[in-house]
Amino acid sequence: MKEVIAKIENMSKAFPTGEGDFWALKNINLEFLKGEFSGFVGPSGSGKTTLLNILGSLDTPSKGKVEVLGNKIQELNQRQASNLRSEHLGFIFQTYNLLPVYNVYENVEFPLLLLRMDAGTRDRMVKEAIEWVGLMDKIKSRPNQLSGGQCQRVAIARAMVKKPDLVLADEPTANLDTENSLNILDTMLNLNKELGTSFIFSTHDPKVIQYLRRIIRLTDGEVASDDPAPGI
Repeated sequence: MKEVIAKIENMSKAFPTGEGDFWALKNINLEFLKGEFSGFVGPSGSGKTTLLNILGSLDTPSKGKVEVLGNKIQELNQRQASNLRSEHLGFIFQTYNLLPVYNVYENVEFPLLLLRMDAGTRDRMVKEAIEWVGLMDKIKSRPNQLSGGQCQRVAIARAMVKKPDLVLADEPTANLDTENSLNILDTMLNLNKELGTSFIFSTHDPKVIQYLRRIIRLTDGEVASDDPAPGI
């Protein structure tokens, strides 16, 4: 039986507005197993990114419980949440968030510096991650010398370098053309299969949806459906 890596119970999230609270998420109940390649699917404003942020400990629920890798998100202080992200989670965003003054190697190395690894171990892990995404020939290039697809591959390498238990990907193909999108998705699916890393996406991109093996559709902050998908 596969390990449960994340569990959401009766969870709701409200944001204050001038006219009272706006409930972005309402009574969410979900469970994720190790090795899943799943995604939240729905239109803009359906709650996808908010849900992903709570799973990533970037936000907290207003009601209910969220547990990720044994950590109760609603009970973590800032330091504990930061440690969870640094040690166990990887993030891929539609904006690459690369450090412009750093080259590919240095951008990928950055998460390992936070873990205080020795230089030899860091070097081996960084080069392995860059090789995974096929950018060894660009290892000394800075972001402004790379294409959009190459920048996103650097972002994937940075997310995967520490071999996290869970990767959260928010609209990772939003700024890419079809060819680059499919290359990125193939890379992530291969890493999921090779390393057993769990992936959860937030997307409304049909190209991403066709790769998912589980589709959770959100409508107005609620789970409308939760179905297995054939995936690739």
